[in-house]
Amino acid sequence: MTNDHEIQVAGPLTPDQFVHLGEGAIAYVRPMKSEEALALFPQIEGLQPGMQLFALVRANGEPIMLADSKAAAVANAWENQLATVSLH
Repeated sequence: MTNDHEIQVAGPLTPDQFVHLGEGAIAYVRPMKSEEALALFPQIEGLQPGMQLFALVRANGEPIMLADSKAAAVANAWENQLATVSLH
């Protein structure tokens, strides 16, 4: 079985190449508290302190959207044809 989304790299990636890897195709879901969400999404108002939220973030770290559940963030990624990856 082959993976059509597999990327072959000839050697180590430079920091600039790594930042752009998966750009436009890959995103990740990042759990965070509302205090951290306000820093990432300064336009949002009225969040209660201590809320558990989930941000959908582009591969380069740019925030896309904020949700109150992981499932909603993943669904938004799928709707926008973005593959989600796990961070460890």
